[in-house]
Amino acid sequence: MSPLLEVNNLTTSFPGAFGEIPVVDDVSFSIDPGEVLALVGESGCGKSMTALSILRLIPKPGQIKNGEILMVGRDIRGLSIPEIRGLRGHEISMIFQEPMTSLNPVVTVGKQVVEAIQLHERVDRAAARARTVELFERVGIPDASDRFDVYPHQLSGGLKQRVMIAMALSTRPKLLIADEPTTALDVTIQAQILGLLRDLQAETGMSILLITHDLGVVNELADRVAVMYAGRIVESGDRRELLLAPKHPYTEGLLKSNPALSQPGQPLPEIAGVVPPPSEWPVGCRFANRCTRVFDVCERDVPGRSQITPTQYACCHAVAKEQRGG
Repeated sequence: MSPLLEVNNLTTSFPGAFGEIPVVDDVSFSIDPGEVLALVGESGCGKSMTALSILRLIPKPGQIKNGEILMVGRDIRGLSIPEIRGLRGHEISMIFQEPMTSLNPVVTVGKQVVEAIQLHERVDRAAARARTVELFERVGIPDASDRFDVYPHQLSGGLKQRVMIAMALSTRPKLLIADEPTTALDVTIQAQILGLLRDLQAETGMSILLITHDLGVVNELADRVAVMYAGRIVESGDRRELLLAPKHPYTEGLLKSNPALSQPGQPLPEIAGVVPPPSEWPVGCRFANRCTRVFDVCERDVPGRSQITPTQYACCHAVAKEQRGG
């Protein structure tokens, strides 16, 4: 099976005081048709910038410096402005973070979805309205016809997120990029949104790139997982093998700091320190200054890929040393 999306050696950078600073650094992954890939990591690791790079929506003065972004074999980097606009929404749609700020506050929610449909398809307003109401019903918005004419501030956070999902699905995309789709929602609404995404993915067969820091969300939706730290993918594998047997110290730390896995009455384990800004990334392994398994080579050399199983790898000197029997 050929990948639907293939990202090869992607580097995206911004100008800094002493030259270009990469925020996404030599990142590679692929997504097959009908597959859900979770891109996991703390805030500031480059996950959202990877998604914006795929859609060529990087804020200026940032730019893609290197790599390929292939959508069904076609390099997105080589598309003209009209071509990339046609691809956005039609072949690839995105649910952005914070539905509270992603919707236009002075336009009714129904009209916003109608505009998205008419931007990509030659349908009249009545047909676009009918499809919007159908989409609202499909994503579980009650009284869908009445809600067509309300403004975003009149909806709860969960309903705003459902409107965003309806808008993303309005042009029947092959790939949906969901950037922290349950952020700022309470636990009950989170579960409803995750269930909705799972059902819609099974129903439509679309692929999903799920961007999250929540491993509970990963366990609910993902087929495969790529763990990102400081602009690089440090571990990748099938969801089950990666969550049950993580190899990279960063992945292990993320799992141990999950409240769902903590022991009652015991302090929650944490990863010491914070993700450094791109201008302060270390020379060798970027996790070295937070790692409990660090040794000399980690601070000097960038770790290569250690293949653990046919589908799981980690970029870690400690893992490589263990595989050598050291």
